Amino acid sequence: MTEPGPAPSGPIPASTVVIGTGLIGTSVALALRARGARVWLADSDDDALRLAVSLGAGQPLPPGGVPGGPAEVAVLAMPPAAVAAELRAAQGRRLARCYTDVASVKELPLAAARELGCDLASYVPGHPLSGRERSGPAAARADLFSGRPWVLCPQAANADDDVRLVTGLAAACGAVPLLVPAAEHDQWVALVSHAPHAVAAAMAARLENAPALALALAGQGLRDVTRIAGSGTGMWLQILAANAGPAGEVLRLVAADLILAADALDSLAAGDEAAVKQVEDLLARGSAGVGRIPGKHGGPTSEFSPVQVVIPDRPGELARLLAAAGEAGVNVEDITIEHSPGLPVGVAELWARPESAPALASALAAAGWPVAGPAAGSIAS
Repeated sequence: MTEPGPAPSGPIPASTVVIGTGLIGTSVALALRARGARVWLADSDDDALRLAVSLGAGQPLPPGGVPGGPAEVAVLAMPPAAVAAELRAAQGRRLARCYTDVASVKELPLAAARELGCDLASYVPGHPLSGRERSGPAAARADLFSGRPWVLCPQAANADDDVRLVTGLAAACGAVPLLVPAAEHDQWVALVSHAPHAVAAAMAARLENAPALALALAGQGLRDVTRIAGSGTGMWLQILAANAGPAGEVLRLVAADLILAADALDSLAAGDEAAVKQVEDLLARGSAGVGRIPGKHGGPTSEFSPVQVVIPDRPGELARLLAAAGEAGVNVEDITIEHSPGLPVGVAELWARPESAPALASALAAAGWPVAGPAAGSIAS
């Protein structure tokens, strides 16, 4: 069994086949092309393939296979339930020396590949933990995986050279390769990705029939909680179905906490002041949990302070604001914008390290921006 931990980087594959030219597949191809690799693209959707090719992600894979012989690696970029059949077809055509995938679940494709009689010795399961709310090749970016974990789940039959090739591919895309057993991977992505999406969808579903006046009061907190719920329903249905057991387990635990909080709030409303302790416990545990999320550069989180700036709602204003921050020599770690309903302005919060926030506020004010100064509170990176 593979032990969790960082994977040693291997060589950049000189030639790669990418099957599936959606967001992830095209982003992989763009990243590899930026490193000088030869990339061949295939997709059952001719329009998606043409768009990926026009973006410079690679060349269409000829019907006879890779010119000059098999590629070093083939990347299967499709939903979990489709991986095994594509793997069998690709292996039947001898498209590559070894194969990997980017599906967000690992045990289901492995089990299906075993059942279909695929050659598991040449298949190194993988999963880059990166994405966007948008989908399709038009949303692809060569830097999509920069600094992000890329999980690899080598099997006992995998040759070391094949594992090194796949780790080299992940590293060439700018990701950080990590070795994690397949079963653990599925448990952990249920916790950090799949269940959170369902929770966001459940909260967003409360808004479906909400009065317009209520929605007019929505602030950044609601947008933060529900942002990922806007992603493709079909894709997320496949992901949740493929990892149903682990995701369901996490959701039951979240639901139990919410039911306890709801019961405590009912008790508070009825005059039982002692029930506040249960609500306080959930909030405190939530704060502690957020503090454990790795920061911008990995490792422990660090606290940033916001500088609030009134910004006109006009083209080019955000670029001008960030340029002013750059001229001040302060690195903006994050940015949020709160629009004012019915007004031609919004409030931008530029998050900087606490020691830099006062200098940023002063520099922006001197440049003519309406600045509220470093605001109270902080955000974890």
